Amino acid sequence: MKKGILYKRRELDVLDYYSKISRVLEKFLEGREIATKIFLKNFAFLKRGSNSPRLFIKDLREVDDDMLKLRKYHLDEVRDKLTEKQILIWKYFVPRKIINFFYATNGEKPGKEMDRIFIDIDRQRHSSEDARVVARELVKIIKQDSELKQLLNFKIFVMWTGSSFHIYLLLNKKINLDFYEKYLSYGKNKNESFIIKWAAQVSEKTGINVRAGHQREKNAIILDSSNTPSGKLARVPFSLHVSGYNKFDGVAIPLSEKEIEDKTLINKLEKITPDSVLENIDCYSKPV
Repeated sequence: MKKGILYKRRELDVLDYYSKISRVLEKFLEGREIATKIFLKNFAFLKRGSNSPRLFIKDLREVDDDMLKLRKYHLDEVRDKLTEKQILIWKYFVPRKIINFFYATNGEKPGKEMDRIFIDIDRQRHSSEDARVVARELVKIIKQDSELKQLLNFKIFVMWTGSSFHIYLLLNKKINLDFYEKYLSYGKNKNESFIIKWAAQVSEKTGINVRAGHQREKNAIILDSSNTPSGKLARVPFSLHVSGYNKFDGVAIPLSEKEIEDKTLINKLEKITPDSVLENIDCYSKPV
């Protein structure tokens, strides 16, 4: 995985790749601040709209070949050759570092209304195949839930993260935090929570121990909706799944509901590279 677009100019640089995938994500990420997690040798840090000037997916249109050629230098050496927006992009996407690409699920400012529900399938020690089975059954259960349909109109969006799966409910109308807390979060005395009900149903259907929550639980796959509210982050489609300093082990890929039925899917997904994404970008399921 150390060849191709990420090493186009010999040294590692993710910006060329991320700027190219950004073109197909403008509708899905419109109006939502983007964020990055930059990995150094001994730690990683987040750049996001709550601790830095805000950056949006359309801003990546300012990445051009002239800018990319300057990335072999340090920012202070070439600052006068860049626009203010390019300087900000540079700070979010530091050269020679592997970088996770995120966005504010429902915006950065806490307390905002939400137009998408985000569910992370945290497989922990379970296999990616177990996660696929859970994702498949979860989608079926959500689509068949008549109580949910009385409350919400939505489309389902499925994404492989590079290691597991994310399930979205893309809503026709926004909901507030009280609605989310009552129906789509987890915890004690959450008698009307769909996420808790779905976890139990998926567990019964698959024979896999599935729980709703956030904290790790031994031998369980966790359905975690906690990154739904505004102020929380989610992974950008087509982004790298980073496994450590200058290492990544997969690419996030949008999927159709039909694709998650495929028993050979994991093997296919694990072969995908950033270069193959760019070569086949029009063939993938669209995020919206």
